[in-house]
Amino acid sequence: MIHVPEFHLGKNFLDNGMTKLLITLVLIILAPMIPLYILNISSPIWLPYKSSESRKCDIFRGTWISYQNMPYYNNATCREIFDQQNCMKFGRPDTDFMKWKWKPDKCELPRFDAEQFLELVRGKSMAFVGDSLGRNQMQSLQCLLARVVYPEDIISYTEDKRFKRWFYVNYNFTLASSWAPHLVRTIDTDPNGPTNNRILNLYLDEADDAWAAQIETYDYVIISAGRWFYGPQVFYENGKVVGCHRCLKNTIKNLTMFYGYRKAFRTSFKTLLSLASFSGVTFLRTLSPAHFENGEWNKGGNCVRTQPVSNGEMKLEGGDLELYLTQVKEFRRAKREGKRRGLDFRLLDISAAMVVRPDGHPNHYGHWPHENVTIADCVHWCLPGPIDTWNELLLQMLKRERH
Repeated sequence: MIHVPEFHLGKNFLDNGMTKLLITLVLIILAPMIPLYILNISSPIWLPYKSSESRKCDIFRGTWISYQNMPYYNNATCREIFDQQNCMKFGRPDTDFMKWKWKPDKCELPRFDAEQFLELVRGKSMAFVGDSLGRNQMQSLQCLLARVVYPEDIISYTEDKRFKRWFYVNYNFTLASSWAPHLVRTIDTDPNGPTNNRILNLYLDEADDAWAAQIETYDYVIISAGRWFYGPQVFYENGKVVGCHRCLKNTIKNLTMFYGYRKAFRTSFKTLLSLASFSGVTFLRTLSPAHFENGEWNKGGNCVRTQPVSNGEMKLEGGDLELYLTQVKEFRRAKREGKRRGLDFRLLDISAAMVVRPDGHPNHYGHWPHENVTIADCVHWCLPGPIDTWNELLLQMLKRERH
């Protein structure tokens, strides 16, 4: 007979020991359910996605530091700047907003090297798909590359200037822009009505052919969407109305814009995954924050700051935060599916860097003072300006793709 020694444990030991054991078991069970952005205390609380880039250096987490070098280009050396973002042409008096550099926490972000970028994309093609902020980034890229070469404007998909392609002959590189602010098929119910409150019909399970019919041969796709989802929309699936956002129709189920946003990204990623000949890399460029202060966008709001704010002074919140979390969740889903199909999905996570740059918008310097434009632009970004950092980040991601 084996004698098992007795251990006499005091009541306190039992209480403390059992409590610790129970807490440990609960944490083990619940850990998979706890959002990563709650556990990741090294990043702002609203950032749920810790990039795979962080194995070497997370280039998306950092601070802005003073940098007195001249910008890469100006409105005289780059002919691709739209007037609406051409802040210096229209008399913006301060230049401090151009004198900051993004500094990742644990490494350096190299300056943009146009020759290196063009060599990396030699023989390839790249398309920006989304709204005018996607075009804003593409024009930044064109200006950055103009230090080396200008492209040829080649035949576009349609006569509409929102659908364009450029060809860099010496590098056999095609750059394209596809206007698709909702990513899915959209019908404007009142084309001649006011842009801010007319109802749009969104077919959430049908990708917009403006990009989907053209994208299969592209090597890199930078996809984005955001602010257009704030407007009134009626949602369709399988050809039938399933709900709406701000449509003010009692006969239609009220759904949030986040429903449509989630479905639009899911459909877009699913489309890319289902294209038989598509073998490119998809980049999701995360939400670009707006910075209206002193009122809402249509009630006198403006953006008059001339320098970045400190980390934590501004953050994503409200609708912007929910949009960000929604798109990242859909990105993760697509990334998992992509692995099974051998397709790469990458996150170009600009949100943390840009949320503290309220100084980088045109405000009222995208037009002449006499033009009677009453609404400030605190959505798009001045060129040159902090948006050029998006392409510095993109270049680093392309370099890592190559390695």
